[in-house]
Amino acid sequence: MRTLVIGYGNPSRRDDGVARHVVNALRARWGRAALGPLGDGWDDLQGTRDTLSPQQLTPELAETLSAYDLVVFVDATLPAMAGPVRAVPVTPALHMAAVTHHMDPAALLVLAEQLYRRAPVGWLVSVHGHDLGFGDQLSPQTAAALPEAVARVVALVETEQARC
Repeated sequence: MRTLVIGYGNPSRRDDGVARHVVNALRARWGRAALGPLGDGWDDLQGTRDTLSPQQLTPELAETLSAYDLVVFVDATLPAMAGPVRAVPVTPALHMAAVTHHMDPAALLVLAEQLYRRAPVGWLVSVHGHDLGFGDQLSPQTAAALPEAVARVVALVETEQARC
């Protein structure tokens, strides 16, 4: 089973960059070097557990997604949630947006399905962001949620692998 974790967000906007921290923690757990400040993971998409860290989701990702069985999207969210981390399944669905160079996970899955006849199982792990000001450090509250976010992604990957 091939798994892709896509942690997206702007690492220069404090908590909006939490997904990159999740990606790097997963890379360490899976025996890979951390992505540097300019790295995005595109150069090593060859394994059974891969990661990407773009600033935003774009239509070009649809082809890449079609080669995987599971994709876990990780992003910061501002609305209040029941807890610091939430995981929800993502079903392929097209949502029209005014800006077409940025997509949501459901629209990206439907593109993979329509264009490449194959969409992976999708999940979205959201981490509550508290501070989107300029800077590269996470707020204390979001930093405290980081281990839970990593654990949630690992649990999703292991659960989906057990089903296969």
